Amino acid sequence: MKINSLKKIKKLSGQRVLLRVDFNVPLRAGKIMDDYRIKAGLETIKFLQDKKARLIIISHLGEAKGKVDLSCSLRPVAAQLKSFLKKPVKFLSNHDSIEAFETVKKMSDGDIVFLENLRFNLGEVTNDIKFAKKLASLADIYVNDAFSVCHRDQASVSAVKKFLPSYAGLLLEKEVIALNKILKPKKPLVAIMGGAKISTKAPLIFKLYPAVEKILIGGALATTFFKFIGLEVGKSFCDAALEPAIKKLFKDKKYLAKIILPIDVAVRDNRGRIRVIRPEQTKKTDMILDIGPETINLFSQHIKKAATLVWNGPMGKFEEHSFLQGSLSIARAVASRSGGQAYGLVGGGETIEVLKMTKMEEYIDFISTAGGAMLTYLGGGKMPGLKKIIT
Repeated sequence: MKINSLKKIKKLSGQRVLLRVDFNVPLRAGKIMDDYRIKAGLETIKFLQDKKARLIIISHLGEAKGKVDLSCSLRPVAAQLKSFLKKPVKFLSNHDSIEAFETVKKMSDGDIVFLENLRFNLGEVTNDIKFAKKLASLADIYVNDAFSVCHRDQASVSAVKKFLPSYAGLLLEKEVIALNKILKPKKPLVAIMGGAKISTKAPLIFKLYPAVEKILIGGALATTFFKFIGLEVGKSFCDAALEPAIKKLFKDKKYLAKIILPIDVAVRDNRGRIRVIRPEQTKKTDMILDIGPETINLFSQHIKKAATLVWNGPMGKFEEHSFLQGSLSIARAVASRSGGQAYGLVGGGETIEVLKMTKMEEYIDFISTAGGAMLTYLGGGKMPGLKKIIT
């Protein structure tokens, strides 16, 4: 594997650099609720500033699809970046205007221009060549530091590379190197998977199978397995899209030997009563919302034996305090094993949120800013954003 790294560019001074970041942070009434992704991108930005590049930062925020939605404006993000850098950051509300092109022309070495949400233009979402060409016309060099959107076939990630020499930012480079340690792990490798977006996790089971020792399954992924094998799951969330993959697993039984399902679960019934039961004791009025204490102990024993760990997806509905314990316990187990005894990688927004509750993030070897992209890369899926950057 070869990475066309930003560090390989011989001269950056005076060069206009179009930097694609992922500053898709949670906002509430214009206030940033979690600035982790902004902080993660600072290394590349400071590197480019130190090299006297003229920096044009682009990102998306939220689900705007071709329409201006001020609740998804990147203006608060630009202000936060300015605060971190303690240097001017000029925000442009219309990246498709004469003003934008004139501003970029007048930039001096080390200047930063921050463009408004790319998804306010439909051309971003549709991977429109014309929109990509307009973005490219602002710069001399393109740098992608947004690994978390590299599985998207969008203008600022894919089509733009047709028009500019393209490089990996420092964060993207770290992401790829870290994920390759999971694909070629020090054994035994233990994978922990949960969460609600479960149809994307099936390819990962097949991809990791040859190298993995155990795959510990929680969250809605586990309830989908339970339903498929004929257990009552009541009102629990299941993903029908995963059933073809589960059929494949059961057809070739070798895959099942490495999958560990919960042996007890926490449920709530339609009267609000909470119980810890065996999965086979679930009633039609129950909803499975967490793993139970015996499962926590079982999963922890497998985690303690790992030389490499990868975790994506909480073990239950951690947003409710009554169902936080499973996810929190697994987070502590992964953090305790990482940073020496095993190589630990954690990814996905909700998974990171749980990890932060433990205040043990520093013990994790690598925390990925990606969720879907991490799963796609590890599962061997298409990554349009990495073409011409990773060979």
